[in-house]
Amino acid sequence: MVKTPEVPAANQLNRSMKSRHLFMLSLGGVIGTGLFLNVGYTINQSGAGGALIGYLIGGLILYMVMVCLGELAVHMPVTGSFQTYASKYISPSAGFSLGWMYFVGSAATAGVEFTAAGILMKYWFPETPIWIWCAFFVVLLFVLNALTTRGFAEAEFWFAGIKVVALLLFIGIGAAAIFGLIPLADRPAPFMDNLAPTGLFPAGIAIIFITMMNVIFSYQGSELVGIAAGETEDPEKNIPRAIRNILVRIIVFYIASIIILSAIFPASELGLMTSPFVTLMEMAGIPYAGSIMNFVILTAILSVGNSCLYASTRLLWAMANEGMAPRIFSTLTKRKVPLAALIFTMMFSLLSLLTSVMEADTVFILLMSIAGISVTISWMGIATSQLMFRRHYVKSGGDIADLKFKVPFYPFVPIFCIAFCLLILGFLAFDPTQRIGLLYGIGFFVVCTVFYKVKLEKKKSVLAPVEVETVK
Repeated sequence: MVKTPEVPAANQLNRSMKSRHLFMLSLGGVIGTGLFLNVGYTINQSGAGGALIGYLIGGLILYMVMVCLGELAVHMPVTGSFQTYASKYISPSAGFSLGWMYFVGSAATAGVEFTAAGILMKYWFPETPIWIWCAFFVVLLFVLNALTTRGFAEAEFWFAGIKVVALLLFIGIGAAAIFGLIPLADRPAPFMDNLAPTGLFPAGIAIIFITMMNVIFSYQGSELVGIAAGETEDPEKNIPRAIRNILVRIIVFYIASIIILSAIFPASELGLMTSPFVTLMEMAGIPYAGSIMNFVILTAILSVGNSCLYASTRLLWAMANEGMAPRIFSTLTKRKVPLAALIFTMMFSLLSLLTSVMEADTVFILLMSIAGISVTISWMGIATSQLMFRRHYVKSGGDIADLKFKVPFYPFVPIFCIAFCLLILGFLAFDPTQRIGLLYGIGFFVVCTVFYKVKLEKKKSVLAPVEVETVK
């Protein structure tokens, strides 16, 4: 069995994330572009019923992924998380491929968020070029991440806090509008016609599985809890607590938002480039509603960009310590920040700023598919790692009762998780707009695997037989 190289104490990351940081990281990880823009597009494509079923199925998959990740992360709270687990319990080539695939998807997503933030600033400063705001936000988030892990955690805590409060207010206002407590322009209450059974599935049932990649993209970011395990205080207590919040946040935020938007807007009125959240607030006659929601969406986008930078940087640092990335990326500053990895991630992310000169909706759908495919394959890797870990743990004499956090209904949960993910990827082959993303994703994974087999498999630095840290 291949072991993970031991990281010297002087080159270890600090466990400076507190419980409140991890709580907000898990709560805010899925509240971003996927909710404020992508939900409207999903309703438009699959109808209210299709969107509800799709996000509920996605929530079930996410729950299965997170309990699998939780068992691994509590037992082995290491930075790098599922990439390290895949290397140890599946194969080094699988860990290498999953790590680089997730890194590319996450780093590119950060660049897309910077571009989106620059576009949003046109709302207030129409004469200022977008690239100036993009550069401003790149520098801002770089500085926050370069200072300390605590700096990232504090920024994400407040970013996520703004999103959560704004969404709770939106849900309250939307629910009041549905029953006529708050009048909407040109729309009589109560709003129930759009939720009639005849209009729930305007495009049929099969479209649900094709739009599932939109759902997976929306839920991207929850796995940050595992990546942050190596820098979290008391991971045995805080990681399970963060995971338990998953179903609650999905039901409260996504499902409630879909019901409200579907009740008030016909599916044909919703789309991708205009946020229905802003439209609803303006219809409710709330003063400065456009600016308020634009600010909320801006903080949400910056939050996602902030999280993507963190995830990409820590994953690259972990891979460098395992000999799967250039050694320079394993270095830390005096403040225990992997600055070289952060700089490389920023440079890689800047390539995505080119999307501002292309058709925005086309690029968004393509990148969403690529990012969603990357996450789906990573989720399969997490479930497979847990499946193999449990077998290895029992075979080596471990007692299941000693695990601090256990996957319920093992082995059905990881097996069903893998099967659902495979089913979703299979349906993408029938969608011309997402097929190219599927081909790119699978092709990149295969190239990484072949590269590892040819170039790295025989290197002793990768095969060093040293155990990773475990919680006992």
